[in-house]
Amino acid sequence: MDNFDLSRRLVAEALGTGVLVATVVGSGIMAETLTKDVALALLCNTLPTGAILVVLITMLGPISGAHFNPAVTLVFTGKRELPVNEAALYVIVQIAGGIAGTMAAHLMFGLPLLDLSTKVRTGGPQWFAEALAAFGLVATILAGIRFQRTAVPWLVGLYITAAYWFTASTSFANPAVAIARSLTNTFSGIRPTDLPGFILAELCGAFAGMLLMNWLLGSSRAAGPVPITETTR
Repeated sequence: MDNFDLSRRLVAEALGTGVLVATVVGSGIMAETLTKDVALALLCNTLPTGAILVVLITMLGPISGAHFNPAVTLVFTGKRELPVNEAALYVIVQIAGGIAGTMAAHLMFGLPLLDLSTKVRTGGPQWFAEALAAFGLVATILAGIRFQRTAVPWLVGLYITAAYWFTASTSFANPAVAIARSLTNTFSGIRPTDLPGFILAELCGAFAGMLLMNWLLGSSRAAGPVPITETTR
């Protein structure tokens, strides 16, 4: 990451989170409009989300690190790669950007700017799914940075595309996105009252992913020969 000043990094985080949410919400509205087949609608919601992540991380990663996610930001703070005061600002602009993304999607489809969701997403299986989704996301990011940094946009985009389908919660894996999705009463929504369970699960999963990957990727005193494929360390 180049040495961009904090103001530019914050704008990049707000913009990236906003476009991500606009894509999630907007593609959900479009899918719901065009088909009554729930599986097809979910697919139409999944593919744009994975695709936009590749674009956004490639474009904005060199500026801010392309977190777009408070859980990811807190992981890098826990790894002492982002100061606490900057992390707090990252989280604020991510949430604000996400809400703006919901508003942008609603404007495009002629809906009220903000509309509290009534979609129920709660219970142990959903919370476990969110913890697992965030765990996998953090593992993907940290391993990708370690072994193949240039592939991280694709790794994250493909992981989220897969996680939409293998998790019971459709893989929010992001507190800022969850908050923004509580403000849309459309296909991708979540009831505001269901947010605490989702957010806590996401943070726990992200923290667990950080702990495991810190150990798994840590240097060993008994390390053997470096594999010839390990070219990016």
